[in-house]
Amino acid sequence: MQQDRTRRIRLTVVGGGFGGLTAALCAAEAGAEVTLYEAHEELGGRARTAAGPYRTNEGPHALYNGGPHWRWLRRRGLLPPMARVPVREGLRLRYHHGGALRRTPPVALLRLRRGREAPVGVPYLEWAAERAGEPMARAAAHFAAVATFHHAPGRLSAAFTHERMRRASALPPEAHYPRGGWGTLIARMAARARESGVRVETGARMDAASLAEAVRHGPVVVATSLAAARGLLDDPALSWPTGRTALLDLVLEARPGDPFVLSDLDAPGWIERFTAPDPSLAPAGRSLLQAQFPLAPGEPRARALERGERLLDVGFAGWRGRVVHRAEATADGRTGAVDPCGTTWRDRPAIDRGDGLYLVGDQVAAPGVLSEVSFTSAVRAVRAALAAAGVAARS
Repeated sequence: MQQDRTRRIRLTVVGGGFGGLTAALCAAEAGAEVTLYEAHEELGGRARTAAGPYRTNEGPHALYNGGPHWRWLRRRGLLPPMARVPVREGLRLRYHHGGALRRTPPVALLRLRRGREAPVGVPYLEWAAERAGEPMARAAAHFAAVATFHHAPGRLSAAFTHERMRRASALPPEAHYPRGGWGTLIARMAARARESGVRVETGARMDAASLAEAVRHGPVVVATSLAAARGLLDDPALSWPTGRTALLDLVLEARPGDPFVLSDLDAPGWIERFTAPDPSLAPAGRSLLQAQFPLAPGEPRARALERGERLLDVGFAGWRGRVVHRAEATADGRTGAVDPCGTTWRDRPAIDRGDGLYLVGDQVAAPGVLSEVSFTSAVRAVRAALAAAGVAARS
């Protein structure tokens, strides 16, 4: 009887990125009739990978194997072949500290990352300075920018920044890379969704009227950016702080000895050579670098990229004469939530908006780091929608 009842449930997903596809799969596994609408012609959202010859993501992307999405994807056979950091490349992590290029991080930074859980109501810089001194606290905050995309991680909640610093610096590294870019993961999820009966409509932009019509027939999961959801739901309260970051993609003529990662401990900045774990991202003899340099309020992208170029000068010998391809962008409101001092993920916009509407994304009230927030919010949204209809979702 429950199966028959489940099949009568119609669930609509708005947005075909990682969170929207997760929601669609969860609902389909429970037997719901699912329709997914994506405004663009391609699925994936920020997880799309550019077509060759340089297979870039929208900024540096990694999949942490310590997160709940890793286990969920693996149980379903959805993880594509994954690249991990080769040992020889793991030895090529470099740190810009005190104006010099260093092969190892400061010892005090390593001790700081092993610290206990940090408090919510104290800025990270203050909390870390009590344990390692202010200079090292600043270095740790700048390192954490790789997982916050924020210009001043030291001002954020200590609990928020410390978790991201610890996850990003875990040994062995949690970061893994879908071979061929994140688009390979999206392709697997999309194929499974269609196999499971999900009706996928691309090039289909929802408006307030079509959303209201969909809600008449069943729950609706809005898996878009928070800004897009704010307009779609006509809800000005849908707002939460996020980062603003200059993105730089570089393809260089390959040269032995280039770092795998160059982390700036003197200012927020991160450069990663993605062809180190996955050479398929660029033609032979080419190195694909993706970098991010957080922007302070009002700071123009060009100024942040000037900082980035100085960092490249330190770590990538002769890079200016080796450039084959260069692309720049600004990620504004597209890098996930940050929690100001005194707040946690629980204070972000709620997943359940009432009246059969549910919100999914990386700025909503769900735990995790980076893509884990979108994943967790998607699972929780579908569980709540199905529970309201008296149906249990698969774990």
